[in-house]
Amino acid sequence: MIELHSSPTPNGQKVMIMLEETGLAWKHFDINIRLGEQFTPEYLKMSPNNKIPAIVDTEGPGGGRYSMMESGAILFYLAEKTGKFLPKDARKRYDAMQWLFFQMGHIGPMFGQANHFNNYAKDNIQYAKDRYNNESVRLYRVLDNRLRASPWIGCDEYSIADMAIYPWTKGHKDRGIDKAGYPSFMRWFETMEARPAVQRNNQMATDIRARMTKAAEGKSAINMFDTKDNAERLAAATKA
Repeated sequence: MIELHSSPTPNGQKVMIMLEETGLAWKHFDINIRLGEQFTPEYLKMSPNNKIPAIVDTEGPGGGRYSMMESGAILFYLAEKTGKFLPKDARKRYDAMQWLFFQMGHIGPMFGQANHFNNYAKDNIQYAKDRYNNESVRLYRVLDNRLRASPWIGCDEYSIADMAIYPWTKGHKDRGIDKAGYPSFMRWFETMEARPAVQRNNQMATDIRARMTKAAEGKSAINMFDTKDNAERLAAATKA
């Protein structure tokens, strides 16, 4: 059994898709980051960096419970555990890993910053908006160029690289990404959305958000974008 301790953010969804694709038995444990549940001592034992997602494999390496943080590492772990969605051929395997790291190092951070300055920043900082929105569009061009040469992002096989990138690209319309300008990306995106496991993920994400919203009624939210407050919460939760 895989316990997924998470929220249905893009990083949480990439693991949900992988779990649905592999057919592993799993259960979602809601971690409401808006309420600060990522700072509980119990959660920090699984994810010392107080980020989601984290997993617990109740039948981990050598037997017994084994926990992991970092969504990219989790995808790699699940691929190794099941022997699925990471090619056996060395060149294809390295190709898939390159594009997985591309998501971790570029798409996630840049799309996340664009979303923050567009929708959540206290001040309207045009420089920040331009910087991250323009970089997001550039990254869509990288994806379109790649998908012009390859049916899937990693290689010619569906892999964890595709699962990692897809949830981050759901908002492509907000960036002006369409079939006219990015036909290869849009072909890939539509192919992803046709997969039953991806469709199940999208419905589960909606259901989990509704469940978490209801559970949060009457509770005080934290400012999860206040990095000073985050540092203080982590220090308090881990004080010796």
